[in-house]
Parts: sequence; structure tokens; C-alpha cells
Amino acid sequence: MSQIRRITTIKQQVYEILRDDICSGVYAPGQQIQETELSKKLEISRSPIREALRQLVSEGLAVEYPNRGVFVKTYTPKDIEDMFDLRILLESYAIMRSGNCLTLEKHHELNDCMERLKTYHSQDDIQRYVEEDTLLHQLLIQLSGNNLVISTYERVYAMVQRFRIYSLKSRKRFDDSLTEHIQIIQNVLAGNVKEADRINREHLLLAKDAIIVYLDQMHQD
Repeated sequence: MSQIRRITTIKQQVYEILRDDICSGVYAPGQQIQETELSKKLEISRSPIREALRQLVSEGLAVEYPNRGVFVKTYTPKDIEDMFDLRILLESYAIMRSGNCLTLEKHHELNDCMERLKTYHSQDDIQRYVEEDTLLHQLLIQLSGNNLVISTYERVYAMVQRFRIYSLKSRKRFDDSLTEHIQIIQNVLAGNVKEADRINREHLLLAKDAIIVYLDQMHQD
């Protein structure tokens, strides 16, 4: 039994490493993920690597081709449309139910998140701003109080995460994003869930459009 738990733990560590590398761009879209190379690099057997790759494939971050191997998934504009459609549904559900789960602790967490977003924006630290952006939307989803919604969102967000920084490439989008985030938080805290939902929907649609424009430019290059 201890051996099974250890293998599972190693597999999870490998999965997290690969997921983070895909999301951060270490692995480019369409690039093959080599089991042999990873085995040598991480100094582990290929079994947990193979299990981690299966999980990446099941979550849509990678694609397996018979007799060829596993490759980082290349997303199309239609894929981005589908992801953001689902994100909007899930986040809208969470925001509309947020009043039921808005504890004093969550109140403080949202306020602290807002202040950090302001700080990273003023410092032009896009990387840390994106990390805080991720945390904010996770906090919003947690306010749904629905574990199935939370777990579904985690899978969707993992696919979107690799593109997050591209949605803030323009200065105007970066500035507007901060304004939108502040308004979303303030309205959630004030119990104005319909207004918070409206702003968040618009915010996600603008992010989606920016990512699609980036993908189009990348394909043209």
C-alpha cells in the first residue's frame, strides 16, 4: 500500500511540473513531451511520467497520437471560445450565489487581493499581476459553495492559464483589467451581485477577444 501511495505522489509531482511548464510556455504548442528525456531529467522511472501524461491528455492540455507520442495541445480560436463560454457560466453562477458564502474571512481575502492587484499594476509587474488575477477568480468560484463547480473550474482554468498573460499585452487592456477587477470585488462585497456579474462577463469577453487576436497573430507569423 505504501508503494502505491508513493507512486501516486510522484505522479502528481510530475503532473504539476509538466502542467506549470506548459502554462508558462516552457513547452510550446505542438511540442512533443518526451518520456525518456523526462525520466533522465527527473531521475525517475517512466511509469509515473506516463500516468502524468495521461492526466494532461484527459484535461485537454496535451494530445496523444498513436505510435507518435504525447504533444502539447495547439488551441484554436474555437477552443478559446468554448473555454470562456464555460468560464462565464461557472463564474456567473458563483457570483450570483456569493452572498451565501461571503464570510468575514473571504471578505478580507478579496480586499487583500484587490490591494495586491493595485500594487502589481503600479509596479508594471504583469507576471505577479496575472498570478493575483488567477487567485481572484479562484476566490470568486469558491464563493459558489459548490465543490463540483470548483473542481470543474480548475480543469477549465488550467487550459486557459497558459494564455492569461497574452490577454494583457496592450497597456490599455492592462489598465482596464485593474479597473474591472476593482469594480467586480467592490460589487461582490457590497452584495450587488447582478452588477458584479455584468462587469465580470464583460471582463472575460474582453480577455477572450485579446487572446484570440494573439492566436491569430501567432498563426500569421
